[in-house]
Amino acid sequence: MIYGTRGRPQAYQVRVATFDTRWRGLDPEQVHAYLNRLADELDRLHRELTTANTEAERIRQALRQWQSRHTACRFTDPDWSPNSRWQR
Repeated sequence: MIYGTRGRPQAYQVRVATFDTRWRGLDPEQVHAYLNRLADELDRLHRELTTANTEAERIRQALRQWQSRHTACRFTDPDWSPNSRWQR
């Protein structure tokens, strides 16, 4: 039987899902083949999400380090306006 869970479905939950049998019901082999494909896709998406989150955190840390190193680098030209494209 499929149990409802809160949050995202996990691949192992799809792999172990069982269904009640009915006369003239669904072909169990087709159901399990489909569930296995779905579980594989969940695994792939979970790996991609983990990779993306890891990369995003690495980029955030690199940006923080860059900002820390360049806090003293300020442009001090009094005639320059940060919102102007043209020099005066």
